[in-house]
Amino acid sequence: MKHCLAFLLLFFALPVCGQNFTILDSLNQEIIPYATISFGNGLGNFADEDGQFTFSQEKYSDVDTLFISAMGYAEKRVLTNAIPTQIQLKPEVSQLNEVVVSARLNGKYKIRKQKSISHSDIFSCWLPTVESEVAVLFERHENKTTQISSLLIPINAEAKYKKKGKGNSATIFRINFYKNNNGLPGESAGYENIVFSIHDNEDKVFELDISKKSIYIFEKGLFVSLQVLGYENSKGRLAQTKQYREVKTARGVQKISTSFRPLLPFTNSLANKNTYVRRIFLNNKKWQIFDKSYNAKSKLIQTGHRNYGMGATFKVYDDK
Repeated sequence: MKHCLAFLLLFFALPVCGQNFTILDSLNQEIIPYATISFGNGLGNFADEDGQFTFSQEKYSDVDTLFISAMGYAEKRVLTNAIPTQIQLKPEVSQLNEVVVSARLNGKYKIRKQKSISHSDIFSCWLPTVESEVAVLFERHENKTTQISSLLIPINAEAKYKKKGKGNSATIFRINFYKNNNGLPGESAGYENIVFSIHDNEDKVFELDISKKSIYIFEKGLFVSLQVLGYENSKGRLAQTKQYREVKTARGVQKISTSFRPLLPFTNSLANKNTYVRRIFLNNKKWQIFDKSYNAKSKLIQTGHRNYGMGATFKVYDDK
């Protein structure tokens, strides 16, 4: 009787906790880490490093279809009432052929640095959410072969917030690289995406060493983006938690995206417009320059804080 009762409790708990699903390559059955799971309504989530994600129809009763995608693979549409335990994505050969394999250069080089710009004003910060991605264009130094050694990522850990004892977590981010398509982030640059975490005790500037990744800037420049994947769990993996909260309004219950920490300080001290943003679950993933054309009501834009001051250190090689 006790075993039957335990089984029934487990059975009825499954819809609440959600079921685990795994995303695989259809050719070699290898896992596809950090794939994008769009709900088709402006919301979504990500798989973890093991290609797994959790979905519950009870939590998302208004979602009937998932759109699953990853770089180099064709998007797959899956009905939520018939999600297979293993979801297989087909590689797109045309995209896979674009993967860049760069050999490390051994010639003479000089170290150059592009300073990052950070501040502690939380009211002049971008609120990172799972549907947001921020991209900055980097150009070659002196039109010479330029390798990015590290990225200098401005952050605001909200010291006042931490003193209240409310923050004790880490957020997992992903760095993506894009070609320059007439001033906008275009196709994937073919470099490996980089996943890392920033703990809430970090502040001002987080330096990410990518010297072993052999990331070289193209002649037309290279867009580097920062994208939120979600919170890190106690095991250092992407936590499969609900990324949205419900707020009662006059129009009914609205789903509002969770803001993650640390915040991203935007600056008003850069003359050029070099920052582009997009919401990957909305507007067909379209990139837009961060100005009034994106959102005229944004307080950041109204106060001139329209750029993200990401910096970097470079190896600039002597091409002679």
